Amino acid sequence: MSIALLRNMTEASSAMASTLSDRGTEFPSSAGMMPFPKSNIDINLSNHYSSKIYTSSSPVTGTVSITTKRDVRFDSIQILLMGHTKTKVEGVSSPHEVTHTFLKMIMPVPESTYPVPRVLENGRTYTVPFNFVIPNQLTINACNHKMESDRLQDQHVLLPPSMCRWEKDDMAPEMARVEYVIKARVLRQDDLGGKSVRIMEATQPIHVLPASAEEPPLNITDQDRLYKMRKTKSIRRNLLSSKLGTLTAEASQPTPAVIRADSLRLASKPTTQINLRFEPASPDVLPPRITGVTGKVTAHTFYSSGTIDRFPNLGSWNQQFVTERRGAYATSVSLPPISTPEVNWAQKISGLVRRDSGYSSDTNTASDSASTDGRRKSSSKERRRTSASSGSTSPIYHTALLQVPVSLPVDKKTFIPTFHSCIASRVYTLQLAVQVAVGSSSSTTTVALTVPLQVAIESDVPQQTQNALPSFEEAEAEAHLRPRVLAVPAVEFRETSVLPGYA
Repeated sequence: MSIALLRNMTEASSAMASTLSDRGTEFPSSAGMMPFPKSNIDINLSNHYSSKIYTSSSPVTGTVSITTKRDVRFDSIQILLMGHTKTKVEGVSSPHEVTHTFLKMIMPVPESTYPVPRVLENGRTYTVPFNFVIPNQLTINACNHKMESDRLQDQHVLLPPSMCRWEKDDMAPEMARVEYVIKARVLRQDDLGGKSVRIMEATQPIHVLPASAEEPPLNITDQDRLYKMRKTKSIRRNLLSSKLGTLTAEASQPTPAVIRADSLRLASKPTTQINLRFEPASPDVLPPRITGVTGKVTAHTFYSSGTIDRFPNLGSWNQQFVTERRGAYATSVSLPPISTPEVNWAQKISGLVRRDSGYSSDTNTASDSASTDGRRKSSSKERRRTSASSGSTSPIYHTALLQVPVSLPVDKKTFIPTFHSCIASRVYTLQLAVQVAVGSSSSTTTVALTVPLQVAIESDVPQQTQNALPSFEEAEAEAHLRPRVLAVPAVEFRETSVLPGYA
């Protein structure tokens, strides 16, 4: 046989193998054999389209159709709804890839559905219906590794959203993915008591945005480097002028941004509050004018080659002496122009000029008076230290309250909800820059704050529907199609090397 003829046969074999798609693949019976003539196995979802989004309690129904080009002996048909988190972290010699299977729902196929004998006949189409319901959360077995707090474990058993598979950019890196798929498999057991092998398989990905509840505010400390809730800046007319005063801005944590389940509209816009305090260098200095507020939202994606035992957005993510490799990715999107109402400053008297009222109770004991005097002296010293640090000697200061509404550009980006899972997390920060000017000066000073922003998904299933139980007649009639979780595995990881603490 000539070398040219051998090369042509090899190229033809490669072309035939490449035509086997993920939606319908038939595997050869043994290694080294050419694939059999391609059979069709298709997953047909009811009322499905490429951009359809499923959320908590959403039904996922359809049929699996199998048409073979020859008689195929088999033992069982398996239909699954699966969820995977995949991360890839650069290593010393090669990338370190990990897959965590957090969801595995198996649809039971009744014995009456199978042909007798178990042979898929040539040219005949077999149809198997299925019905799943997206769960509201995972079982406790989906996450059983060690972690610092029970609150984090509560987060790890919530469904993560699909990530890195959206038509609009979801601001996620290729190194961290969350995927949901429907899989259909035809299995055969060649030996009695042996392992079942896949002889045909089809895969259908779906988009999932699980509903999420509002979380309590974070307990932010100085060690949490991602956030800057308070900032103080000196106010000057220009760089060469003397200081006119000190402006302190402190933001509260905003309300969550709640997005509709279709990801296209905001159900609730977040609002944050900024407390302003201006301490003038002298009483005749007026408080500054608020000339504008701009903002941007940054999506932070954290991922790891090992299990995450603490909130990655609190403290320091890249800690030293950790055994697993970690990565972080951040990208920002500017917010539409923020309209703020006119700010009204309130003048107040500094604590340095406060005097005791002179009134006292005859029932106070000497020890009470001594304790009160001690507290007054301590408070007076604290006020002096605060005043000295700000450089203000004025007997007055000014305060104002700034309400800042925020509108996320959901028409340009896909904002998946905030989530924390075993090997990947997504959080958001909101950066607000407040521009101020003194008097008629055109020179402005900017005070920037960075606060946490929770993104949540609104449930589109009425509560009564979620809580409704079927009657016995309905349950009997739908015995075949009722959704059941037959196997939600214990933590299942697959990687190039063994994870610490896992086989």
